[in-house]
Order: sequence, then C-alpha cells, then structure tokens
Amino acid sequence: MGSVWTPLLLSLKVAGWATVLNLFFGVAAAYGLSRWRSPLRDLIDSILTLPLVLPPTVLGYYLLVLLGKRGVFGAWLSKMGIELVFTWQGAVIASTIVAFPLVLKSARAAFENVDKQLENAARVLGVSEAGVFFRVSLPLAARGIAAGVLLAFARALGEFGATLMIAGNLPGRTQTLSVAIYEAVQAGDDSTATLLVVITSVTCVAVLLIAGRLVPEHARRADLS
Repeated sequence: MGSVWTPLLLSLKVAGWATVLNLFFGVAAAYGLSRWRSPLRDLIDSILTLPLVLPPTVLGYYLLVLLGKRGVFGAWLSKMGIELVFTWQGAVIASTIVAFPLVLKSARAAFENVDKQLENAARVLGVSEAGVFFRVSLPLAARGIAAGVLLAFARALGEFGATLMIAGNLPGRTQTLSVAIYEAVQAGDDSTATLLVVITSVTCVAVLLIAGRLVPEHARRADLS
C-alpha cells in the first residue's frame, strides 16, 4: 500500500500548492482582464489560455528551456543554489501553468457577471477601488471563482506530460499519481494501476460534482439554452 499512498500524498501536495498559486494569480489576471478595455486584451487572454490547448509535452519543453540548468532563468537560479528540474517544486510549477486557464476563464466570467451598478454605487459612497474589489466584486464572484479553483485542482491532480518532463519519475520524490499509473501499466502491475485509477477517478468526479454545485443557476441555464 505504501506504493499507492506515496504518489497520492505527493499528488495532493502538488495539486494543493498549484491551486493556491492559481487562486491568487488566476483571480488577479481574471479581474484585470474583465475590467481592462484595450485592443490587446483578447491577445493577452489568448496567450494566458494557451496551456489549455497546447500539448502538455510542449509546455514541459518550454519549462525545460526556461528552468533547466542552461535555461533562461534556470542558469540564474542555479547560481543561487535553486534547482527546480526533477523536484516536486518543478511539478508544482508545471501543474500551476496547466491548470491556470481553468481559474482564469471561470473567474473572468464571474467578474463580468457582477452587476456594475453595485460597484458604481459603492464608489459613489466613497469606497476605494480596493474596497470595491474585496467588499463587492469578489464576494459576488466567489461561487464562480470557487468552481474554477476546484476544476484547476482536479486538473493539477491528473497532470502527466509537463510534470513528467520537468519533474521526472523519481519514486517518493516526484512520482505523482498519473506518473505512477503509467509506470504500473508499463511494469504489468495491473492491481496497483487499477487502484490508482479508481482513486484518481473518484476524486475527480467528486470535485466535478462540487464544482457543478457552485456554478450559479443562471449560468447553468445559459449553458443549456
């Protein structure tokens, strides 16, 4: 059972950190894009959404180019004694980037659905822009943001390609659930592979059910129409 619980706990650790990072960066980017009026907005949105459509191996390659010992940032980090390749921190970075668009899209839609009259009323009453965000915009968009965060957690939990390329497959150190499933299948260990697949599937289904509950009712009706 140790061979099952170790990658599970590591995957939860990686997905948890990736979700926290996406919560901050994704919400900030989503709010900025929802309020920014510029011809460049769609271009920036497309660039930030690229991880949703690019093959994970392509993202992994980009990360190696950037964070490898001879990479753009990797060489600089290496001089400071910081190594990200073949570490669980590298897996966190890969999972964060892959899952980022899910938070961005959901949070942006939630912010754009906030009644602008309520925000303007708060400004008329003398509330600062920061106060408008934290007291009006963020609470009203919270359900949509939470749904995106849950989806990002599920995506980070199942990330494989980019994680394998940047973090490798080191048992007990960087071997996440998806990588452990791949290794078990390759080794012909069907029982372990089946157990890991069931754990991953049940977790993702539970997350999707919760995320579906958090999506506002009017948004669900719009999707059905």
